[in-house]
Amino acid sequence: MEAAARVSALWVYRSAAGPGLSVSLRSRRIKKRPKQSKRGVPGDCPAPAGPGKGEQLGAPLPGRGAAGGKLGRSRKGKQREGYLAPMQSQTSGLQGIPRPQLAGVAPMGAVRGASSPRPQEPITGPSLHGLLQELGRVQHSRQRAAKLFEWLIAPISPQQFFEQSWEKKPLLIQRHNPGYYQGLFSTATFDAILRDNDVQFGVNLDVTSYVDGTRETHNPAGRALPAVVWDFYRNGCSLRMLNPQAFSTTVWHFLSILQEQFGSMAGANTYLTPAGTQGFAPHYDDIEAFVIQLEGKKHWRVYGPRNDAEVLPQFSSCNFAQEVIGEPILETILEAGDLLYFPRGFIHQGDCLPDAHSLHITVSSYQRNSWGDLLEKLLPTALQMATEEDVEYRQGLPIDYLEYMGVLNSDVVDSRRGAFIERVQNLIKKLVDYAPIDAAVDQKAKLFLHDCLPPMLTEHERALSIHGVPARWEDGDVRDADIPIKKGTQVRLLRQGIIRLCNEGNGLLLYYTTENSRVYHKEEPKYLEIDPEFTDGIEFLLSSYPKYVCVETLPCDTLDDKISLATFLFEKGLLITKKPLVPI
Repeated sequence: MEAAARVSALWVYRSAAGPGLSVSLRSRRIKKRPKQSKRGVPGDCPAPAGPGKGEQLGAPLPGRGAAGGKLGRSRKGKQREGYLAPMQSQTSGLQGIPRPQLAGVAPMGAVRGASSPRPQEPITGPSLHGLLQELGRVQHSRQRAAKLFEWLIAPISPQQFFEQSWEKKPLLIQRHNPGYYQGLFSTATFDAILRDNDVQFGVNLDVTSYVDGTRETHNPAGRALPAVVWDFYRNGCSLRMLNPQAFSTTVWHFLSILQEQFGSMAGANTYLTPAGTQGFAPHYDDIEAFVIQLEGKKHWRVYGPRNDAEVLPQFSSCNFAQEVIGEPILETILEAGDLLYFPRGFIHQGDCLPDAHSLHITVSSYQRNSWGDLLEKLLPTALQMATEEDVEYRQGLPIDYLEYMGVLNSDVVDSRRGAFIERVQNLIKKLVDYAPIDAAVDQKAKLFLHDCLPPMLTEHERALSIHGVPARWEDGDVRDADIPIKKGTQVRLLRQGIIRLCNEGNGLLLYYTTENSRVYHKEEPKYLEIDPEFTDGIEFLLSSYPKYVCVETLPCDTLDDKISLATFLFEKGLLITKKPLVPI
């Protein structure tokens, strides 16, 4: 009776969740509900709702108030020609880190189905745990990122990758080494997250299915409790965790380093799929995707962009019907330790074989980071400046221009049309002279810093930062709360990419990442108001990185200003000292 009561309660829970999942009390298998398809008919795809569909970066949450603070004087597959990159042995290695052995590099010929050729010997390399420890001893954060990326795609060199594959074509790396990515994430980790954290359906976790051409999401409301989540999984649903970095310190550490490699947000989703099922319809994404197989295996098909408009798209696609996507350019089975990269715009789908479940993590980057996205920031400002400074942009349009311009007059032969079009073209060319390119780049950088994960500090870095100051309540009083920064204290920035100085109106704002949330855009952008006399000191710290400099060498007007600047940045977690501070 107890078992029957539990099943009955779950059935009521499913029914209350609304359209989506139907569970048979006898078979406990997914049934497709009629007329609930979320896939449009071929050729009838709705416009994308925005970036991040498909294997999206994660759902943003409402902000919790603007950042503030001020610094002043008072201290305010089947290979198709031209697509699949060949794997070649590389002789250059990770400096200071063991180079993966190249014996048994996966052949990159035709890869179709379960008979895909695989290497006879594994491609080995340092463990992730050991690698992260080794990277903690690398002083420059950009070098850390470069070395981590080199490990991620080994044995392909970064130079070969960016020249031959990046934004061009898929890359398949088969290692025959199930433990290569061990420690990054696991099903056991996922289970522990469900038990120990407030995981919410639709915010942190999606329950999905793709059956008979129908893609459905089955999210109930509220917390994703283990009994409910695993019952969905047992009945054939895929489980997508949208922001594992919010719960897993290892994924957070991994992505917080990797984001400096791209100069763009590095996000991740995990996908846990039962044997013999598929969770998502064919679609393309608006991100560069690195599919890292962690457990089990998965059958993947990747298709080239169908037309020029779908090459490097700004937004993700709708779900496609099988009959409109053509034949795959790559078809393969990923096993644990393998990696598959494909650029944005490449349609893809993955399904599990009958004999194994699959767990993979998709690391993504370069969402809305194109030349067009930069020009979206640049051109409106350039036009505003040109209109303010050049009277030609403020002169009135010809009185009779509506008589010969417009779509209805596009075929009319009229000399006035030629003169009008030439005038517009000349004004557009002149905009280049007013384009504040550097300011527009700063605005892109500001957006990147808002997207960034906060840096994860090593134990050594914590001891050298504000987190290592032993302030506490003891014996009825506050102890060791003073920040003993003096003129001889040696300091440097925690990371190269954690701050950006931007002109905002009539003031200067210093944007930073150390107080960001691990949940995408949960917080508003963090910034400090900076008085002009401190800008030289901040630029000096940036240019000196990763070297330590004495506080007395900061180019500020007075020693008090130098100590004030260093103390303020130290308190915000932006500076570390060469040696742990000794309380006064």
